[in-house]
Amino acid sequence: MSTSIFARPLRWGILGTGTIAKAFARGLAQDPACRLEAVGSRSAGSAAAFAGEFPCRAHGDYTSLCADPGVDVVYIASPHQAHREHALLAIAHGKHVLVEKPFALNRNEAAEIFAAAQAANVFAMEAMWTRCLPAHRQVAAWLAAGVIGEVRMVRADFGFRAAWNPESRLLSPALAGGALLDVGVYVVAFALGVLG
Repeated sequence: MSTSIFARPLRWGILGTGTIAKAFARGLAQDPACRLEAVGSRSAGSAAAFAGEFPCRAHGDYTSLCADPGVDVVYIASPHQAHREHALLAIAHGKHVLVEKPFALNRNEAAEIFAAAQAANVFAMEAMWTRCLPAHRQVAAWLAAGVIGEVRMVRADFGFRAAWNPESRLLSPALAGGALLDVGVYVVAFALGVLG
């Protein structure tokens, strides 16, 4: 039995075919209230390879994915610097969007995305997976109940091992890489959640 609030599963399209897109597709397959319908890539070959691994329709460009009438919501899994452009593209086609973190490169881009979503009457959200972890929910419950007391300081660390590659999305300024937008956003989001 589906747990969806809709009469049918929510139909997803994934914009991008990289590692994060594949992780999202694997997670999506675990939810009976959701179904992967389509993927879009900059190339037909990449889209076809992704669709071969995660059965769905393949679109060799982002516009045709966003125009696909069988897609309700688009997960934006493109590189950071393209999130604004791709979210606005999906919204312009009447799609709800879940945008991989960072949602945008700055406040102005985020405001533009939210304004477009509001004008189009669609949902827009950042895919900050750590907010859904049981530990985060427990901390929020303790804070709401006053168990911890007044929080005056937050100390948080988040990291992982990655090979040195100055051209990667983690480090390249041209790809909006760097400590804050890719990894640092986790500790900033945690601190904001705790401190308000």
